[in-house]
Formats: sequence, structure tokens, C-alpha cells
Amino acid sequence: MNWVGYKLKKDDDFMDELRDLLKEHPQTDLNGASVDAERLLGKVLLFVNVASECGHTPQYQDLVGLHQNYAEKGLVVVGVPCNQFAGQEPGSPEEIGRFCSTQYGVEFPLLEKQDVNGQGRSILYRWLVNSSAGGGQDIEWNFAKFLVGRSGEVVAQFQPAISPSDSAIITAIQNEL
Repeated sequence: MNWVGYKLKKDDDFMDELRDLLKEHPQTDLNGASVDAERLLGKVLLFVNVASECGHTPQYQDLVGLHQNYAEKGLVVVGVPCNQFAGQEPGSPEEIGRFCSTQYGVEFPLLEKQDVNGQGRSILYRWLVNSSAGGGQDIEWNFAKFLVGRSGEVVAQFQPAISPSDSAIITAIQNEL
């Protein structure tokens, strides 16, 4: 690797980036309310672009399991509805919330619908995709997962087909907690 001009970031640098992102570009939940940045800072975050009509939709069950098993230890699962892949999240915020609640018992935060690719890619997903873990590559499909450590660094990306209960994801989460 060419180390010329390479600057290692400190944990504080990653946290500052995340804090700036969340404060300068507040995230909005499905109900239209701003998400309190302090609720996310210093936590281990698992961002997942979700959809209710996708072959991977049953992964909600495992995401709920992660939330139940690790929330008290500092994990926050964050669902980000996205309708960019074959129109698999066509619902209104109310319909998405009702589906997630009644079908899977989702209690973790769900943000407003966002684009994860293209010119309309949300600020959040620009940050995730352009991280070292994201590698600047477009999201392949619904249920791509990004793990952000307590330091605010995006530490891993997991492809859509990888279940949230996969040992690689569990181990990565446990290492960050």
C-alpha cells in the first residue's frame, strides 16, 4: 500500500464526522419527527435499507432478534426503508410502520424512506457508502447492512443475502460492543 499522504483517523475524528452528519443533516423517522442525534452517538449502529415486499424481508425477524438481544448493551438497529429496488417498498410511512409492527414486532427506529443509490442518494447513505467499509460501491439490493462502531467509524458492510443472524455479523457486533 502507498502510505504517502495517508492519514490515520483517530476515534475522535470518526465520532466528529458522525456527530456533524447527524446534527447538520438530522434524520427523520417514519412519523416525520427528527431523530435525536444523542440517541445514536456512542452506540453501535446497524443501518439496514429495508423493504416490505422483498425476498429478504423475513430478515426483519433476525433484526428484531438483534435488537432484543443487544439493545441493552448499546446496539441500535436502524431500518431505512428504500423503494429503489424493483419498487419493493411502495408503502406510505403509515403502511410501512404498520407492516413492520404487526408482521414482525419491530421496535427499533425506522427512518423515513431514503434513496441509497444514484443522484438522490441520501446524505446518510453517501457517508456510509463512501466510508472505507462501503468502498464507494453502490448498494446491491435491499437489506444491505452497515455496522458503525461506538467510535463513529463504519467498520463493516454486509451484503443483502447475509442474514442478520449470521455468525460474521454477530461477531462483528459483539466486537464493537
